[in-house]
Amino acid sequence: MQIDTNEMKQVAAAELPRVDMYAGIHKALRALMADTLLAVGRMDCDDALERAQTMQRVQELLAFCANHLKHENDFIHTAIEARATGASEVIAHEHREHLHHIEKLSNAATHVLACSVLERPSAVTRLYRELALFIADNFHHMHVEETAHNAVLWARYTDAELLAIHDALVASIPPQEMMVTARWLVPFMNPAERLALLDGIRAKAPAPAFQAILDTVRPHLTSGEWAKLARGLGL
Repeated sequence: MQIDTNEMKQVAAAELPRVDMYAGIHKALRALMADTLLAVGRMDCDDALERAQTMQRVQELLAFCANHLKHENDFIHTAIEARATGASEVIAHEHREHLHHIEKLSNAATHVLACSVLERPSAVTRLYRELALFIADNFHHMHVEETAHNAVLWARYTDAELLAIHDALVASIPPQEMMVTARWLVPFMNPAERLALLDGIRAKAPAPAFQAILDTVRPHLTSGEWAKLARGLGL
């Protein structure tokens, strides 16, 4: 099914903001991807500890991406296909391609740790370039989801229905993965988004879980950002 571009324009022009399941997590992904790419680019490949730590960061990014693809497939694509058969087909195909690319990058990162000293600089360069291409492809991919897929969802679901889908998705995420998500999600939101998210979490989560999220994200906020958040939450 091809997405109606007129429908996209009509939905995008809507005056009232709609529930956007992509906005926050995609900010987290863009931040994590950029941070990891920069780390690989500046890495001292002859420093064993730095090399091991950086390759671990690459593997953590790839695992995060694979989990994200599964969440979208299981919840968002299922919702799209339920009311617009075939509308997620193109992105679903790209998801399968991304999984192949993730496997290739994981093997490349493992090779950086195992290859000879002479081969190491070229292996790092290959990984850096392949990671950059993967990220570039994902940036375009996320744009399509935020526009075309949202157009389909907004035309066929109420905000209450979208919130229910989002809540079910979040509830499926294990606690450890959720803390990693919070670390990259909260700091890279704008102040209004950050406050709305954490205020919502506080209303639903046990107090210790909410405090754990605050403790996780606070070191990654500026003093000004933290002050605004604390005021907003009444801390």
